[in-house]
Amino acid sequence: MSSDTRNMILAIVLSAAVLLGWGLFSEKYFPAPKPAVTATKSGAPTQPAGPAGTPAAPAAAAQAPALTRAQALRGVPRVAIQTPSLVGSLSLKGATFDDLRMVTHTDRVGNNAQPARLLSPAGAQGSYFARFGWTGQGVAVPDANTVWTPSATTLTPGKPVTLSWTNPTGQRFELIVAVDDGYLFTVNQKVSNLGDGPVAVRPFGLLSRANAGPDAKSDGWTHHVGPMGVFDGRAEYEVNYGTLDEESSKRFSGNSGWLGFTDKYWLTALAPAGEAPLQATLRKGTGTSYQADYALEPTVVAPGRAIQATTHLFAGAKEKKWLDSYEASGAVPLISDSIDWGWFEWFMRPIFALLIWLFHTIGNFGWAIIALTFIVRLIMYPIFDRQFRSMAAMRAMQPKMKEIQERHKDDRTKMQTELLELYKREKINPAAGCLPIFLQIPVFYALYKVLTVTVEMRHQPWALWIKDLSAPDPLTPVNLFGLLNFDPPGLLHLGVLPILLGITMYLQFKLNPAPMDDVQKQIFSIMPWVMMFAMAPFAAGLQLYWVVSNILGIVQQKYLYSKYDAEKIAAKAGVATVKT
Repeated sequence: MSSDTRNMILAIVLSAAVLLGWGLFSEKYFPAPKPAVTATKSGAPTQPAGPAGTPAAPAAAAQAPALTRAQALRGVPRVAIQTPSLVGSLSLKGATFDDLRMVTHTDRVGNNAQPARLLSPAGAQGSYFARFGWTGQGVAVPDANTVWTPSATTLTPGKPVTLSWTNPTGQRFELIVAVDDGYLFTVNQKVSNLGDGPVAVRPFGLLSRANAGPDAKSDGWTHHVGPMGVFDGRAEYEVNYGTLDEESSKRFSGNSGWLGFTDKYWLTALAPAGEAPLQATLRKGTGTSYQADYALEPTVVAPGRAIQATTHLFAGAKEKKWLDSYEASGAVPLISDSIDWGWFEWFMRPIFALLIWLFHTIGNFGWAIIALTFIVRLIMYPIFDRQFRSMAAMRAMQPKMKEIQERHKDDRTKMQTELLELYKREKINPAAGCLPIFLQIPVFYALYKVLTVTVEMRHQPWALWIKDLSAPDPLTPVNLFGLLNFDPPGLLHLGVLPILLGITMYLQFKLNPAPMDDVQKQIFSIMPWVMMFAMAPFAAGLQLYWVVSNILGIVQQKYLYSKYDAEKIAAKAGVATVKT
């Protein structure tokens, strides 16, 4: 392999290392600023202003928790929520969605795992809720303290519940709430004017959370976590918690879309139905609180008439099957963009679809990743075959190349010219070995993204000690495989898989033709061990893919070197072969 080829490979490997390592480095040494805490002179938190015509988020969302979650849930009448994907309840005080847990996703791995919680009531730890309502002029509208009357005590798929409240002047307000088997609520806001005169009302919806949540620190250029929305067919990734801390709010308008908060694996989003004009705001609240809200256009309701507006509330895990279903049905446009697929979306989606299919076929994500590695290597075999034909020819030409380098060591221009003439004369492509590396980078990056942003990989086991493929390898000799009572941090947490990664990469490099340049020899000798430490903090699934790929690469190299034996090519070329 020529020095130009090696330099190119080295540049690609280092670029991949920087691409994967920058996120960890920036999080450690350049963390996002913490949200500022503001308060009134009395010490009570202030309330964020709502968009024109909408109320502010309740102060309770930003206050320090005064109640336990159990106390907050017991304090008000509720409608139970039971679906195959969600359990919880809806508060009749303020008609607030403030108690949701996910049936099929847990908060941790192990026997003490509990259903992962998404929404929590105001005044309790991790307050996070959704609310729908109206503003109006000259008319009494329900507010956060209104106690609604339900048509049933439990909300289940196929059995909507109607919440109703009538003001003293005869205007009847209703929230007809339905839910499906996944994570989508449909809320129909209806106003019937049974009074004597016309009234003007404006529907709104809001999401309020007391803090940015534990996933906020993972926001970066590789994937987005935080406030976001889609307006008129365009996903907005530029706004994050830091943006709102600095600028207080961001306003948007359009005729369709959604807004909300996306975490690493979860999403809450409000999506008004239809093409009605809407005004939306992502804003900073009091202290560490944040709010996403929208308001539709005001409407005059004549006596004896009724109006209604429908909004979809997504609250749950960002499972691709549900996101694609809601997007295809038009319920929530471009909701699959809540997964920040990044630059290689066109490539990642097929890789992810194949991986999901392999998982459902095999029944284990670890073996699915191994099967994917075999498939990638099989697809790329013709390219590897051509690569090794060229590499074998390069090995055979090394005596001539070395002779040219020695003869023109003081004239690099002349040396390069004669080397190029040699390549042309012998029909050798020194860059042939780079194509497989170029092709594998999107696959590797796609798998990296799939393992870090898709909930389907979360808490998936493989075998033996690997209980979560989305987390780093937990078994490390640094603490004598758990015998010493401490957990090494970051790069020092050198698991078994990263060690195997370094060893297999070293063996792969040893099979390649030895570099003639001493500097290159040193770089390639330490590269496997640098990558071993660099990959230690990454997901075990990614480490598993790389280890298996290296092992297959070693086997493939052995076979192809025997197929294109350097001595045979040398004999045909009429030169002696130098063994490496």
